[in-house]
Amino acid sequence: MALCGSIALVAFGAQSSTAACIMVAAGGAGQAVTIAVPDLAPITLSQSQATVAQAYIAVGRARSVPDNGIVIALMMALQESNMQMLANPSVPESLQYPHDGVGSDHDSVGSAQQRPSAGWGSVAELMQAAYNAEAFYGGPQGPNHGSPLGLLDVRGWDQMDKGTAAQAVQGSAFPERYAQWESEAEAILKALGSSTVPADCTANSSGLPQPTMPADLSQLRRAIIAYAQEGVGGAYVWGGTAFKAWDCSGYVQWIYGKAGIQLPRTEQWMAGSPTTNPKPGDLVVQNPDGPNHWGHVGIYAGNGMMYSALNPAVGTLLHPVAWNSRSAYFRMVP
Repeated sequence: MALCGSIALVAFGAQSSTAACIMVAAGGAGQAVTIAVPDLAPITLSQSQATVAQAYIAVGRARSVPDNGIVIALMMALQESNMQMLANPSVPESLQYPHDGVGSDHDSVGSAQQRPSAGWGSVAELMQAAYNAEAFYGGPQGPNHGSPLGLLDVRGWDQMDKGTAAQAVQGSAFPERYAQWESEAEAILKALGSSTVPADCTANSSGLPQPTMPADLSQLRRAIIAYAQEGVGGAYVWGGTAFKAWDCSGYVQWIYGKAGIQLPRTEQWMAGSPTTNPKPGDLVVQNPDGPNHWGHVGIYAGNGMMYSALNPAVGTLLHPVAWNSRSAYFRMVP
């Protein structure tokens, strides 16, 4: 059945090594990305901030949002949350989800400070950066179907000043504050929106290979990887399908579902075709327990790495494919 029992920064690209680089944050806090901003001081994003930024970029690209729309989304997230996932003591449920800090504005939560009471989504949804991005962009594929309005629901948004366009969605009491982030947002998109991993600011001592995305990788596959990243840190729960409380096939089903592809709860490889040349976003199946049957499933990340809900001890993480045995790969998307 592959219900299973058995960190990393992925695809943050730079146009050149001088545009962005990875460094190990002080105190063991993980990897950070330092990005050059023309005519301004460089901006450094922690690993969690960079993951939030990548979610906005990947969702925008998957939805064919123009770059100016993605810049607006990044400006908004910089202003609203400093590109962090924020819980809120006024919404106790939000404290149960992984978060980078807390806010106190009404019942606003998440990286876009969206309010459950205003119809933006459930608390569980709003504590996911990829969902924040989906809701902010809106449009025909948006989760709120125009109520509240997302950016793509605002008539003439692409003719507006970028700060005004952000305000048209957010309705902030401080509408003038979005515009200050335009240069930083443009630099973040340039650095994180391309296809290669930035160079190390210092030597990489992690000992693990860093996955990269091929330059010609489709936007759908990029979105699958972004959703896989969104689940990192989740708990392993046998038989679970809830966000960050799942088993290996529950995690894979959630990832593909968020990308608009419905997979069966178990035996998900049956929906794909075998491949010996896997790409990021393909399925990895491991630990065979019968003819054409495997006991573990995850998402291939590239360079011999994969995302999976591995076991109760370590939960959901990026790890070497070699940690499990006798792997095979299945292609689910073009």
